[in-house]
Amino acid sequence: MRKSIIVPVLMLAFAMPLRGQVVSQRPFVRAAGEGVVSVRPDQVKINVGVTTQAETAQASAEQNAARTGVVLNALRQLLGANADIKTVSYSVTPNYRYPQGGGTPILLGYTTSNVVEVTVADATVAGRVIDTATQAGANTVTGLRFTLRDSAPARSQALRLATQQARSNAESIAMGLGMRLGSIVSAEESSAVRAVTATDSRTGGVAATPTPVETGMVEVRATVVVEIELQ
Repeated sequence: MRKSIIVPVLMLAFAMPLRGQVVSQRPFVRAAGEGVVSVRPDQVKINVGVTTQAETAQASAEQNAARTGVVLNALRQLLGANADIKTVSYSVTPNYRYPQGGGTPILLGYTTSNVVEVTVADATVAGRVIDTATQAGANTVTGLRFTLRDSAPARSQALRLATQQARSNAESIAMGLGMRLGSIVSAEESSAVRAVTATDSRTGGVAATPTPVETGMVEVRATVVVEIELQ
């Protein structure tokens, strides 16, 4: 697990009372710190789709259902009967040709698209999922997202790093002013998980060799802003 800290902008301010509030009249320092923790992902989500075209909406939908069924069966053979697969989009849309110079559009047929999201606990099998799906008839693979099943431990660590940095920044400001830190007035935090995202632009065909997929690292970031009285 790789860790890093980014030093943000610091500010010096004075507490001002608001209507209905009792606020310390002492000067205080506001300082921010950011902690970043890099973690190897342990989960991957892949969007696999089947797109078909036919002269009628029914024919297009029926062809799509048959091909999608083959793809789903192949994925369950690879990942098990309880594989985490869910539909994320489905559409049947007409295709028109528009005459040059205007006029009534001509209906050419219909396109049906069915996209499912496959979630796999082992991020290293992403390439096998892609190959299995395309070999079974999937003609679109998009939106590879490497994430964490549980980001709480990394988030807690990032928050600790951010808090330590924020206080260290506040101490540096206080020392520069010839003062010392007093009581903590407030502390605010925010955090985010930056998943690793890749895009497979494949629109058909079967790969001649196994698809290589590099997982990279997931970044968990936390920011803490503290306000501490000066003495």
